[in-house]
Amino acid sequence: MDSWTDDDDRRPARDDRGHGYRGGHGRDGGNGVGSRPRRLVRATAVLVVALLVASAGTYLWADTTLNRDVDLGEIGDRPPDGRGTTYLVVGSDSREGLSEEDTEELHTGAVEGRRTDSMILLHTGAHGTTMVSLPRDSWVTIPGYLDPDTGKRHSPARNKLNAAFSLGGPELLVRTIEFNTGVRIDHYAESGFGGFVDIVDSVGGVEMCLDQAVRDESSGADLERGCQTLDGADALAFVRQRHQEAQGDLGRTRNQQRFLAALAERAAAPGTLLNPLRLVPAVRAGLEMLIVDEGMSLPDLASMFQALRGVSGGDGTRINVPVADTGLRTRKGSAVRWDAERAERLFEELREDRPVTVS
Repeated sequence: MDSWTDDDDRRPARDDRGHGYRGGHGRDGGNGVGSRPRRLVRATAVLVVALLVASAGTYLWADTTLNRDVDLGEIGDRPPDGRGTTYLVVGSDSREGLSEEDTEELHTGAVEGRRTDSMILLHTGAHGTTMVSLPRDSWVTIPGYLDPDTGKRHSPARNKLNAAFSLGGPELLVRTIEFNTGVRIDHYAESGFGGFVDIVDSVGGVEMCLDQAVRDESSGADLERGCQTLDGADALAFVRQRHQEAQGDLGRTRNQQRFLAALAERAAAPGTLLNPLRLVPAVRAGLEMLIVDEGMSLPDLASMFQALRGVSGGDGTRINVPVADTGLRTRKGSAVRWDAERAERLFEELREDRPVTVS
């Protein structure tokens, strides 16, 4: 005898072959077999809505957390748009958020304000990603600018590249790089010392393999030869040290490129992405540590991150701007003179999004 599938005191109707119809008949939401898929659909719908709401809230939080403090729109006399996308990734020596104990432990000193400690042009396009380090002591022309503090207008003058940041902040730095390279910068991203340490610690450190031990009293680096996981403090000391490098600042820029790519790879590893205890602090530290341009969206930031990660995975090139002289004597002290011909060829390849042939 067939079982009852509803509360009616009736048997279910039968088909022409004498078999009972499947499922309960009558009201939706009965207790028969046919109601189970409906309950599953409703539960799935509720879950999807909950995830969408959570995602929307997370996106809103992330979007409002991002510090968009650089106005590229106020920069005049810019190069035309190039092909692909070019980011300027800047490491500053800002001590903001560091206590006296932190500055002592990290060997950062207590200098106020912020200056550029590293500058990397990150270009991504049809031929992968290219990271080009620009030495902070590069001897360049700083375009004329208006001092916001004094109202005095300064004429174009030769100076070290990092002076542009000190004199006019990120906007003058961007303008100076564009003026000397002809490459239009689409987006700007900057991190200070404290933010750098936080993001490295939040992903559980970054593994680096060193060909030799690194000892540098100025940066506090004290690292053994071989592979090891660097925490935030050790990582900061590693990317800042240059006295042990045979090529000084040029050697340091290579270390910075190498570490930045490794950090992006570590942040995208399953051990980070699938571990909420690491993912949430990493995302928070990543957003809070950055100063970006007003046009930087979260998808733009994600694209920059993927470009950095691509370099670590082999889909890209890490180079320094071609240099002719690392000990150029100037009125501002020793500076770095670019190899004009090779540098111009490199920047032309970036502008036109062609494969980079300059080594």
